[in-house]
Amino acid sequence: MALTYKARRRLSLLILLIGLPLYIVTSITVINWLERPSILLELFIYVVLGVVWALPFKFVFKGVGQA
Repeated sequence: MALTYKARRRLSLLILLIGLPLYIVTSITVINWLERPSILLELFIYVVLGVVWALPFKFVFKGVGQA
C-alpha cells in the first residue's frame, strides 16, 4: 500500500510529535530499571536505541522533505 505525500507528511509528524517522546521516556525508564550501567554501556545503549527507533518508519520518512 503506497501512501500519498500528504499522508506520509502527516504520519511522520505524528510519529515525531507523539511516538518519539514516548519512545524516549520508555527507553530512559528501561535504562533506569537496569540500575544505571557504566557510562560507556549506557551511551552504547542510547546510540543503538536512537538508530533502532527509525528503522520501522524508514518508508514514512523517505521523501517527506521533498516537495
